[in-house]
Amino acid sequence: MKLRRTFAVGLLAAATALIPAHQSGAAAGGGLPFGSATTVGLHNTYDPAAFPFLAQSLDTGTGMIELDVWTDTVTKEWKVSHSNPLGNANNCTAASSPAQLYSGGTNKNLEHCLDDIRVWLGAHPGSGPLVVKLELKGGFAANRGMGPVQLDSLIAAHLGSTAFRPADLLAKPGGGPYATLDEAARAGNWPTRAALAGRVLVDVIPGTFEEGNPFDTLHTDVEYARHLRDLAAAGKVGQAQVFPVVHGATSGDPRGKYGETNIRPWFVVFDGDASAYVGGIDTAWYDSRHYLLVMTDAHNVAPAISGTDPTADQARARVSQLAAAHASIVSSDWRKLPEVQSTVLPRG
Repeated sequence: MKLRRTFAVGLLAAATALIPAHQSGAAAGGGLPFGSATTVGLHNTYDPAAFPFLAQSLDTGTGMIELDVWTDTVTKEWKVSHSNPLGNANNCTAASSPAQLYSGGTNKNLEHCLDDIRVWLGAHPGSGPLVVKLELKGGFAANRGMGPVQLDSLIAAHLGSTAFRPADLLAKPGGGPYATLDEAARAGNWPTRAALAGRVLVDVIPGTFEEGNPFDTLHTDVEYARHLRDLAAAGKVGQAQVFPVVHGATSGDPRGKYGETNIRPWFVVFDGDASAYVGGIDTAWYDSRHYLLVMTDAHNVAPAISGTDPTADQARARVSQLAAAHASIVSSDWRKLPEVQSTVLPRG
């Protein structure tokens, strides 16, 4: 009986691996520039309570997944967990083939989550583009060998050419590059969604623990933006794998909070609470400059709907509302609505 049950589970996993995902690449809004589309994203997709396997979140056709990452400076490992800085608690499997995405042990380091993403994209070449949002819970630890340089190396080794890097946005067609990410974005240099099928844009936000730590005076956003600025000045911007994010919804140009004016042009991705953005902030400012705008906790926008189980019509209406409000990504925990997660709309 045990052997028969194991065999059945194996057949189910193999069959699941062959089920076509809800794809949102060239088949949906493929002609839209990446910065001119609105897609839907999922919060905390690494959580086993959300999906037994990370690949199942990708199967929804979502435009964004989120991974919480801790720097374990003792083992020099990037741990993926909500609250344990010294251990993994996630649904990544370290797959090397599509069949392994839905079986085997989980609770792996960040590099194995990236392997799962790369393998899944290889099996679904028309999908994407996909944003992978990293929340660096406690921030970098560059003084202990876990800084932006090491994160770049890890991403390059495990995502390879699937990563859409800052240098790719900077590259002018037939020439270039643009001097800064701000210049490139404002010139509308984002490729079309069809051109980015099968690709990943990794961005990074400061973590909740880091932002609440009074002894941490160098946050992730500033540290990575400095790194990106310095690489560009040294002619090595191709080494950068990540887009730094301005975290928090505020009026005007949120980059004004950075005292170092020369890092401001390296931010073209913004992330904050959807309710705050629609509460009086001029979000057309982001859209007109082709900056990416991630609106989180979409369910809380008045009138509030379920954070996990709204009806499909409720969720679609909310996505349409926030697309009209110039969101690039509408983030939620609507895990059971692939028909909504795979939505692509013209932005604005």
